[in-house]
Amino acid sequence: MAKMNLTPASELVDEVWGEIGTPERDAMEAKLSEDLHAYFVGEAIKRARIAQHLTQEQLGERIGVQRAQISRLEKGQSVITLPTMSKVFKALGISTAILDLGAIGKIALW
Repeated sequence: MAKMNLTPASELVDEVWGEIGTPERDAMEAKLSEDLHAYFVGEAIKRARIAQHLTQEQLGERIGVQRAQISRLEKGQSVITLPTMSKVFKALGISTAILDLGAIGKIALW
């Protein structure tokens, strides 16, 4: 049997994204973090919409956007602004939201 030569995933990540601490790696990690947050917000929107038995088109009508925009938001493919987030969640009956800033405290978003 032939011997397999395996490369650790960390080496592949360093090769593709650059070494830890380099501007390229920092930019890629920041983008990944942004994409992950967009995904989680999108999932929250989708769960709330489905719990209310709304279609993407119906939610879009409530806030004045096309179904395709709701789809992009739910998939995390579109960066959501705070004003848009406020419209979406208010349309879903979520009347308040609080941003936790850690040691600085909490602030109401809407």
